Amino acid sequence: MQRLPTTLGLIAALLLSGQARATAPEAGSAGPVPFDAGARSIRGDYPLFAGEQQRMTALVEAARRAGIAVPVPKDPGGGFSHEQHKRNYMALYGAGLLYRITGEAAYADYARRLLLEYATLYPTLGPHPAASGDAPGRLFWQSLNDSVWLVYAVQGYAAIRDSLSAEDRQTIDDRVFRPMAAFLSEGQPQVFELIHNHATWACAAVGMTGYLLRDDELVAKALTGLDRSGRTGFLRQIDRLFSPDGYYTEGPYYQRYALLPFVVFAQAIEANEPQRRIFAYRDGILPKAIRTTVQLTHDGYFFPLNDALPDKSLKTDELYQAIAIGYAATHDPTLLDIAHRQGRTTLTPEGLLVARDLAAGKAQPFPFASQLFRDGPKGDQGAIAVLRAGPGDRDQVLVAKNSAQGMGHGHFDKLNWLLYDEGAPVVTDYGSARFLNVESKEGGRYLKENQSWARQTVAHNTLVVNETSHFDGQWKVGETLAPRQLFFSADGTTRVSTADMDGAYPDVRFRRTLAQLSIEGLAGPVVVDLLRVSGSRPAQYDLPLHYAGQITAVGFPLQPNPTERPVLGQANGYQHLWVDAIGTPEAGNATLTWLNGRRFYTYRLLPPAGAKLILAESGANDPNFNLRREPVLIERLENARDATFVAVLEPHGLYDPDTETVSDSQSRIAALRHARATDADIVVLELLDGRRVTLAIADAPDAAQAHQAVVDGQPLAWSGHVGRFDEPAPRKAP
Repeated sequence: MQRLPTTLGLIAALLLSGQARATAPEAGSAGPVPFDAGARSIRGDYPLFAGEQQRMTALVEAARRAGIAVPVPKDPGGGFSHEQHKRNYMALYGAGLLYRITGEAAYADYARRLLLEYATLYPTLGPHPAASGDAPGRLFWQSLNDSVWLVYAVQGYAAIRDSLSAEDRQTIDDRVFRPMAAFLSEGQPQVFELIHNHATWACAAVGMTGYLLRDDELVAKALTGLDRSGRTGFLRQIDRLFSPDGYYTEGPYYQRYALLPFVVFAQAIEANEPQRRIFAYRDGILPKAIRTTVQLTHDGYFFPLNDALPDKSLKTDELYQAIAIGYAATHDPTLLDIAHRQGRTTLTPEGLLVARDLAAGKAQPFPFASQLFRDGPKGDQGAIAVLRAGPGDRDQVLVAKNSAQGMGHGHFDKLNWLLYDEGAPVVTDYGSARFLNVESKEGGRYLKENQSWARQTVAHNTLVVNETSHFDGQWKVGETLAPRQLFFSADGTTRVSTADMDGAYPDVRFRRTLAQLSIEGLAGPVVVDLLRVSGSRPAQYDLPLHYAGQITAVGFPLQPNPTERPVLGQANGYQHLWVDAIGTPEAGNATLTWLNGRRFYTYRLLPPAGAKLILAESGANDPNFNLRREPVLIERLENARDATFVAVLEPHGLYDPDTETVSDSQSRIAALRHARATDADIVVLELLDGRRVTLAIADAPDAAQAHQAVVDGQPLAWSGHVGRFDEPAPRKAP
């Protein structure tokens, strides 16, 4: 078999590796290191790579047929000029890749002519006319998009630069790449010096440009900040933005987005300065972050925490590149499994390596697993607890969001939770109120409802006090306080997370235990939710549950609003909730059952004495129809200091529209009970067949501490934070 090129690297990095520098024909240009003849002859043997070349050829040929268009910037996201400049950087990037693979001069010539048009336009530009905020771009309404443009464009340029005349090289260097790098660094220190994904993109763009132009100043600024102190810059971002477990502080959605500049620039660093050992930096945090990014998904879709769009999946350019670069750096065979699921790779040597080894059968299943992902650079700012019922990416997964604020993109939702089952969200999170790049929706920017609804605490599945959001809706205050992850266990049939939060509200502290219990004979694991709150003064406590599905049964008395829909409140997200009905549950269990896809879900709860249940729906006070209409059940307890909320969510039954049959549409749990022992909470599930499952949750998280309690006259004894006791059905009398 023919061998792959010995130098694996990103275009800019590969062309400017030590070997390329040594053979460059003159200072300031890079000797081309295309795919060698062997690689060209075998690339068609690997369908994944062949398909990628076909896609990229179609994209670039369509751009060539359309002619070169480099419009004066004027539109926000979604507008013509915005979208055209995006098309241009992808066409430039693709033309460079195809030139390296095929050697066809037409691709290099197209990229040359496109860049010369930018050399005419760019020096004339000032701040974008549609800019908002303090970081306007020149080509785009925000400078973040300019950084993205440069990250892609510098790769395309690196691939064709040596084919240009000295005059064209100097024109493009001096009128496009140098001024763009200067603008994104010295010209916008308020962005470049951040510890934030916008700065990561800017540092990657500037640093890769520095490697291409052999400008050590630009590289140094990108790596260690404008003053070279190391207090900011790319290396500091690696130190501060990832936890020791590879979790990115802004959440999975932004981890996916920020991953591309991290790994692409890292690949350039590895090729140009291998002595830095960038992929081993900080105990291999970047390869670890790639694996963590994959773990933060269900059925390929990212958990929509913080300012996230729920439709983002592993099938994005960021992850195609991350998987290919990660595999080239580690040869982890489980990453090949993800490439197979994606059905895509990159048109680079790394992508060819992935395609070759995938075709050779080297893939191993990716190990989706229950795992605790600590947050904060030292891992001491809470965590995301992921509890999985099985190794598959469609098995039930419970996500407990006990993490830090997530900077300006963070939501006010400490101790929030989500549940996915059968490949679908069941207990949901709204994510962001945004239509990305849809011009008619505020130019694709975040909508005002992102602030008035999506970020507010009532839009999430956690405690709300006095109809105000955590930290009074101030994210900088939230940055100073994080939950404490007290306990995590993913062993066997009882998987548990416990965390507490102090400081989200003045003089209020709350603790939440979420347990995923596999019980023999039930259709799937059940989720037990125990939330205890204590405050210094009487308050109103609301506990929302946002769910996906159609109600099929209500197990408590209701007062519906069939003709008028009152609004629940005036501010902090409550102004966006229509009240459909109010229930006053009787003593004992209250239930709500809904149908989601082919499965029924029953939420059984023990409301505190005097509590009300509110059935509501988002969409009130939304004249521009910016919000999705989604249901929510709210437990409300008024004038209370201390309270305990207990519930269990049970999947059951099957609705089969093909055969028009329904089975087990009723819950298999007969009752839910709760008792408070001296130092523990006791939750009892009574099943219809007479069995009982008792969960004992101690106040102390100490694994060695012994506990005792008495339930129904029967003693219980266990060690550690959680004890489980399964009792068989009582024998029937003969």
